[in-house]
Amino acid sequence: MNIVSNMAVFSSHREILGLPVCDLGWADAFTFVNALAEVPVGQTVISFMNAHNANVMFSDRGYREALDRHLVLPDGIGVDIASLMAYGAAFPANLNGTDFVPSLLTYMTRPKRIGLIGARPEILLRACRNFEAHAPWHEFIPIHHGYFHEDQSGEILAEAANLKLDILLVAMGTPRQEKWIDRHIHPEHARLVLGVGALFDFVAGEVPRAPMVVRKMRVEWFYRFLQEPRRLAGRYFVGGPLFLWHVIADMASRLAAGNGGKKRSARSRRPLLISNTGKRD
Repeated sequence: MNIVSNMAVFSSHREILGLPVCDLGWADAFTFVNALAEVPVGQTVISFMNAHNANVMFSDRGYREALDRHLVLPDGIGVDIASLMAYGAAFPANLNGTDFVPSLLTYMTRPKRIGLIGARPEILLRACRNFEAHAPWHEFIPIHHGYFHEDQSGEILAEAANLKLDILLVAMGTPRQEKWIDRHIHPEHARLVLGVGALFDFVAGEVPRAPMVVRKMRVEWFYRFLQEPRRLAGRYFVGGPLFLWHVIADMASRLAAGNGGKKRSARSRRPLLISNTGKRD
């Protein structure tokens, strides 16, 4: 990974439903994102793509347009299946935000000022305390909970700008967090911004993680369904087949256009160029 003279960064990727998704392994992803956080000017925004998020982007144009300006990491077995179908290989790593972000903070040895926006007030504070215990060399600052009106954004972000943050974590859920970041967050708020979904709930202990053996088997989604069947039944048992339908339809359209007669090579992808202002070149 190189940071070039115009402060842009290259990342190997695979296209999932037309959206470039970074396909680095854990070690390379840590090195890459840590380098982005060290860039002295500009900004990079990171989002995560899973089957549910992919379905949302088909019905929400603003969300899809926001993702086009973000660096997107792969999250979950759904995008692995899509990669297998299109490229003959799963992604090298499941870089889901729940595991990736805490591990990234541990990887970053240089102290950072990290702002948190999102979740309920008590969960935000508890998550901040647990982050401090996890990586005490960083400074974690709870800026605001996630239950605010759009009109309050200016006041919240003025505070964020005054804090001189290195990293900003936004946990409002998809697609709200990605669209809010895209509309409101600028380089003066933080050099590295991540939309982290339910991460604060997990870090705060509000929502239990699956046992490690379940996570290694890549079926944490089923564990989560057992915890919240009413809320997640539609997402997994309707959304999962819908996502596969979108993948098959995308492959069929590429085949019809003459671009999908055989599986695309996972080794012949052009680099994805993302400027650190968040715009794709």
